[in-house]
Amino acid sequence: MKKYVLALLCGAVLLLSFSGCAQKDQEDALVIFNYGEYMDPQVIELFEEETGIEVKYEEYVTPEDMYTKFEGGGTQYDLICTSDYMVEKMIAAGQAKPIDWDSMENAHLIDKTYMNFCSQFDPGNTYACPYLFGTVGILYNTNMVKQDIDSWEVLWDSTYQNSIIAENSVRDAFLPALKLLGYSINTTKKDQLQGAFSLLKGQKPILMAYLVDETRDVMIGEEAALAVTYSGDATEAIDANPNLAYVVPKEGSNIWFDCFMIPSSCQHEEYANRFIDFLCREDIAMMNFEYIYYGSPNRAVYQALDEETRQDETIFPSREVLDKCEVYQYLGQDTEQYYNRLWKELKAYR
Repeated sequence: MKKYVLALLCGAVLLLSFSGCAQKDQEDALVIFNYGEYMDPQVIELFEEETGIEVKYEEYVTPEDMYTKFEGGGTQYDLICTSDYMVEKMIAAGQAKPIDWDSMENAHLIDKTYMNFCSQFDPGNTYACPYLFGTVGILYNTNMVKQDIDSWEVLWDSTYQNSIIAENSVRDAFLPALKLLGYSINTTKKDQLQGAFSLLKGQKPILMAYLVDETRDVMIGEEAALAVTYSGDATEAIDANPNLAYVVPKEGSNIWFDCFMIPSSCQHEEYANRFIDFLCREDIAMMNFEYIYYGSPNRAVYQALDEETRQDETIFPSREVLDKCEVYQYLGQDTEQYYNRLWKELKAYR
């Protein structure tokens, strides 16, 4: 299992390994845009060695950051790894090219269960290849929380005042309230969003903070009792502190997918398709799984893992959990703007 400290060290290696690559002329190189610390650096090296194709590798922090730079047009990217709803947004805007599945030898290793989820934001599985996946749930300290945790409702329990962490992102912040009210996380109904907003205003006085990356360290250090977080971060936190546990509440949650897609700016489609197929190869997918330790949609990787890892529902949710999860979908500009207005009001509310 990849330890958190190791992740930081590997991230430093990643930046050092490809800083020179970023200086190369991109005319004959495969240009990839990915989240930070989200691929084993050796994968790039092996691809270059095996194919003779040079890779220029750039990183970003959030999908919105990625999209801003992509639309700016300064760099013509051949491959982008991004999240489900952003994939859908780019497809709708005509900013994606179809993947050449017929040219691939390894893509069949992607489990159909996950391809079916991805078809919700990529109808026909035309444009996106799932790379890693996970859920959003509650990470909690079993020494500080004595009751059974199975509902989002605990996040409104004043027993844990100033010891609850919420997600510092608009969709994930609204998720617990929407699910607690029985609504879809993809609702566009303003009355439902207002209902969730009212719940979140009532919750805010007992929150410790809205956090994202810092959540993992705060929970490892036992500075908070409960946190809404991503399953991948929960896995690393539990590995560092066995007093922690993770659950996807009974009301349901989000199952997220980060996918590789070929953007409209692609200048090297053949290279892009070869790299996607390379990522699907069992040994390469295993390298990335062991480096990042998020759920792999690769069937061969799952089958090669030991029983303990396969049974770890933080990484590989059961069918029961999957059945109550939804994929985030792009809700359109009007709803996006409405969400942002509510989020701004919530953050300012005292």
